[in-house]
Amino acid sequence: MQTNITAKYRQTVEGQTAESILRSCVHCGFCTATCPTYQLLGDELDGPRGRIYLIKQILEGNSVTEKTQIHLDRCLTCRACETTCPSGVRYGVLIEIGRRIVERKIPRKPLVAFKRKLLRTILPHPRRFALLLKLGQTIKPLLPDSLKRKIPLSQKATQWPQTNLPRKMLILEGCAQSVVTANTNAATARVLHKLGIQLLTAPKAGCCGAVSYHLAAEEEGLNFMRQNIDAWWPYIETQEIEAIVITASGCGTMVKDYGELLKDDQNYAEKAKQISQYAKDIGEILDKETLTQFNTTKSQKISFHNPCTLQHGQKLNTVVETILKRIGFELLPISDSHLCCGSAGTYSILQPELSQQLLTNKLHSLQKDSPDVIVTANIGCQMHLATRADVAVKHWIELVDENE
Repeated sequence: MQTNITAKYRQTVEGQTAESILRSCVHCGFCTATCPTYQLLGDELDGPRGRIYLIKQILEGNSVTEKTQIHLDRCLTCRACETTCPSGVRYGVLIEIGRRIVERKIPRKPLVAFKRKLLRTILPHPRRFALLLKLGQTIKPLLPDSLKRKIPLSQKATQWPQTNLPRKMLILEGCAQSVVTANTNAATARVLHKLGIQLLTAPKAGCCGAVSYHLAAEEEGLNFMRQNIDAWWPYIETQEIEAIVITASGCGTMVKDYGELLKDDQNYAEKAKQISQYAKDIGEILDKETLTQFNTTKSQKISFHNPCTLQHGQKLNTVVETILKRIGFELLPISDSHLCCGSAGTYSILQPELSQQLLTNKLHSLQKDSPDVIVTANIGCQMHLATRADVAVKHWIELVDENE
């Protein structure tokens, strides 16, 4: 793609990065075939190719309108387009740049601005989120059905093994996950313990930075990343751990990008690069271990929802399915498994209509063969699917834990 970027942007790292990505696009349109919002809306500007043109126009000095913002906001950042792109266009990076530029140019309507600020103020902070959740659960009986189903029940905290083992790994506890589905990390700790691995936590670690970063609050997101690096670095510096285990694929995608996102920070660039190398989805860990002690004979039909952040973000398209099949679980075939469920971080809150359409389609695919349980690999997907699923929705590591 030919570009004529204005000097204003050509002199910035942001502009130079965007221009490089734009030039790699060959206009082929393969991306539109796998774009969830294009599938729903049929509008070229609500597909990757159209959004690429919009960002190109911005960088070339054309006017930016609220309509431009709407089309960029509708993107799920699912990165399915990256999986199908034959040219390797880094669309996920480009859309973030485009959104930040538009955010600086187009003021948000007060209610929308407040909602986005509230999400950044509450979600990344487990204590604040827990208080809000408790309030929601208290008044739940008074709410209409449409709101009731959006307020999840909290899992009771379960036991972590305490034995000191020679093999050690760190875990990212997460934000919403540590409050709503605390059993996910506890189950992970028990499974790894049975494999001879002790799971540690770093008390000063927090949000991975994804909520702020994807809401165009770049520096706020980077500060969360720096905080985690500071919390994890002593364990890496002393070579005490083998890996940083992440059980939410959305967080995993973000942490694996720390090295790229902080490459221009002279104080954190090298550390961030090493952190990204240490970051592993729990599936990557179990994939390399002997799992015979977890073998099952249960006749249980399972639908696995593969999160976009696992298959498109981390490129781990079959790792969980392979593990579950090794153990002996029966996995049902899922049509259109590459498409997003509509959760996409804060998307289900900020774009509720589109999100619900995507959820309807996803649940139809997941439930058409009457599964006994739906499992997934990301807290956002798990909570979103559970609002309307007819069966239980769990993290897949819980199945492994229950099966010893």
